[in-house]
Amino acid sequence: MKIRRILATAVAVAVTTPAALLSVTPAFADAKPAAEAKAKPTIEELEKAAAEAQKAYDEAVAAQKAGYEVLKAALSDEAPLAVEAKAARKKADDAAAAKTAADQAVTDAKAALAALPDTATDAERTEAEKAVTDAETAAATAATAKADAETKATEATTASDDARVAAARAYSVLQKAVADALAVKTAADEALAKAREEEGGPDCVPANLRATVSGLPSSVVAGTSTTFSLRVKNGTAQTLDAVTTYAYVHTTDTTGLKTTDQYMHLQWSTAASPKWHAVPQDHQIGLGALKAGAQTDVKLRLTADAKAPAGNGVVLTSAEYVNKDGSCGGAPGMDTTAFTVKAAGSGTGTTGGSGTGGTTGSTGSTGSTGSTGTTGSTGQQAQGSASGDASTGGGLASTGSSDATVPLGIAGAAAVVLGGAAVLAVRRRRAGAEA
Repeated sequence: MKIRRILATAVAVAVTTPAALLSVTPAFADAKPAAEAKAKPTIEELEKAAAEAQKAYDEAVAAQKAGYEVLKAALSDEAPLAVEAKAARKKADDAAAAKTAADQAVTDAKAALAALPDTATDAERTEAEKAVTDAETAAATAATAKADAETKATEATTASDDARVAAARAYSVLQKAVADALAVKTAADEALAKAREEEGGPDCVPANLRATVSGLPSSVVAGTSTTFSLRVKNGTAQTLDAVTTYAYVHTTDTTGLKTTDQYMHLQWSTAASPKWHAVPQDHQIGLGALKAGAQTDVKLRLTADAKAPAGNGVVLTSAEYVNKDGSCGGAPGMDTTAFTVKAAGSGTGTTGGSGTGGTTGSTGSTGSTGSTGTTGSTGQQAQGSASGDASTGGGLASTGSSDATVPLGIAGAAAVVLGGAAVLAVRRRRAGAEA
């Protein structure tokens, strides 16, 4: 099997079916990983997927362009609803001016009545009083007209504004569709490019190489750090020139639907490199050469931010090797060790509560329980560096082949990020309902 092809496959599958790719805890012990059950795509299939992704992207761009014209029309002052709103506002302003004039007429009529001299005749007084009454009636009518016109103007303005907001929202949906289509297109193109690059290249084979966790508490409390051990064992009959292990932490909230990886920070340390180093984004830790039957330990420290919400987590580990002659291989799957995340102030967890682990890519045995920071009796000390490359002879730096041997396990880990937690939440809720 070509491990690079396997990674490309996992990426392609993750784009289309993210929620059914990998079992990450004992809750999935009865389910076969979907990545195994799904046939690996051929170059032709990847080309077809890339072409379909390109077509979908082109259609999304065209829809966005058309939507922009609709948005421009909706925002224009010449839009029908905008014209109606403008006319209604003018009528309301005119009605308000008429009301002001009517109120002034009442004031003037009352002033004229009050100004009549004592010598005014009854007819003159009656006429002045009638003028006041008529002015008050006209003012009341103007007030009603003003209120009606203002209501209509407000309704027309609201309708125009709502149409503009709706057009803007519709356009934002089209923008997101373009972004989503571009992401799918990019993933499909990358999967195809990696598969083509690997076409005809050397095969990497499954190997009896395990990376198992021990000493991880069953729960991790937000705002605290915990130290545990990762043991890499060479179960093959040959010395492996450059061994790389992978360590990755994935967490979600209690629903299993929201990823909370950003609150988790993983560091590593070895006897050869005793300072704590942040595990890099590619999750690789270079270990150097490892003799047949030997094992080496890596200390890991997991720190959970104080703001980390309660939830569930899993540590995923795997290993690979590259020899000087170009041969390569790795663990056929990924070992998983589950734990829970508790909110800050919940107290400490119980060490070793979830340390059994399990292999996601094939049937595996229980994880080893070697002590942290020690080496096998015939093995070598880990020779990692902060960059994840081997620092001594026979290491990854000397072969230049690290990127060509990404193991099955790390591809599965990417899938877990996208979908495994959601499946776990559904499985747990289903189990609870049947209990």
